[in-house]
Amino acid sequence: MIAVLALIAGVVLGIVFHPTVPPALQPYLPIAVVAALDAVFGGVRAKLDGIFDDKQFVVSFIANVVVAALIVYLGDQLGVGGQLSTGVVVVLGVRIFGNVAAIRRHLFRA
Repeated sequence: MIAVLALIAGVVLGIVFHPTVPPALQPYLPIAVVAALDAVFGGVRAKLDGIFDDKQFVVSFIANVVVAALIVYLGDQLGVGGQLSTGVVVVLGVRIFGNVAAIRRHLFRA
């Protein structure tokens, strides 16, 4: 319940204050969001499977975001940031859709 309230509070604060992202960090924001979504859907799947661990979720959430941002940063430094960004989004997208499929199977028994 606390997490849901925190999510709602975060969305409301974002709508009210209209935060801006510095231009230097803008290429990393979509990657960070996709990495965070991967961790969230993985956490929901683990909860439905009965194996959720809050410490593991927090570590996974932070690690996904940091590793994805580091990969894109490294790509930027090597001059192939767009290609590595695409690779990160594809890999995390596959994981997200796999978790969503497992959640769907669990919820609808199909």
